[in-house]
Amino acid sequence: MPFGAHETMEVHEVLSEKINAINHFNLYAAQAKNPLLKEMITRHQQEELRTYDEIVAYTHDYTQFSPVPPNTNTQGVRPRQIQYGVHDQAMFAPEANASFNDFEIATAMLLAHKNAAANGVKACMECADPNLRQMIFNSVGNCVNQSYEIFLFMNEQGLYQVPEIENEAAKTFLHSYQPISESLKAQYGEQAGQFQGQDQPQMGNLQYQPATQSGLASSTFTNNPSSHVINAAGQMGTSSPMMSQGQMQAGANQMINQQHTTGGPRINH
Repeated sequence: MPFGAHETMEVHEVLSEKINAINHFNLYAAQAKNPLLKEMITRHQQEELRTYDEIVAYTHDYTQFSPVPPNTNTQGVRPRQIQYGVHDQAMFAPEANASFNDFEIATAMLLAHKNAAANGVKACMECADPNLRQMIFNSVGNCVNQSYEIFLFMNEQGLYQVPEIENEAAKTFLHSYQPISESLKAQYGEQAGQFQGQDQPQMGNLQYQPATQSGLASSTFTNNPSSHVINAAGQMGTSSPMMSQGQMQAGANQMINQQHTTGGPRINH
């Protein structure tokens, strides 16, 4: 089974970036001082290793794969936990020393994950193979979570300060955007709160539910109103989304008509 030219070059870039991250994380793990940072490096390294091997295995012989599960601690974070404001901002400049401190290590990891996520999105757009696309897409989601976990660590330690904007200025600026009118929603057959995209997973809402089947790991990512399922072969399917009342009635009428004409619905096995 051939690969396309664009996806081949993009996967080359993704794998090269993974190797670079893995090699650098080895150095960071040896030089980090903060126990929380060292533990985070270990978890992120484990995820990088699994993702790299998953992509390499598939590009070698199209083996079955299962998505690499998130290995980050970003659950339950509340907006009030974030420390806003710039206080006693440190000065920065390139240095000639041969070792890294915890700030430099955390910053390097943060930038690595941010770039990997951005480059991964671009690579997904060039993938024709659906399984390869999904593997890179999964990797993007993991990089997003990893970068946010590093930000939370740095923010809590006072290493990443978040500049503020005056509250009224922010409200005035952002509140200029108003909700979509009901008439526009009705024009496209939608009711309030019932947009029905069939393939629009949002990374922040994806829930990883590991499962096993015939000894092969499979996973389900749920994101209402549709459920996105990745089977052991790495194929993504979409369960039936919510149907409108009209669609449900049309389906019921079709079944009734079929029962009258054939004695019952026909099921193909």
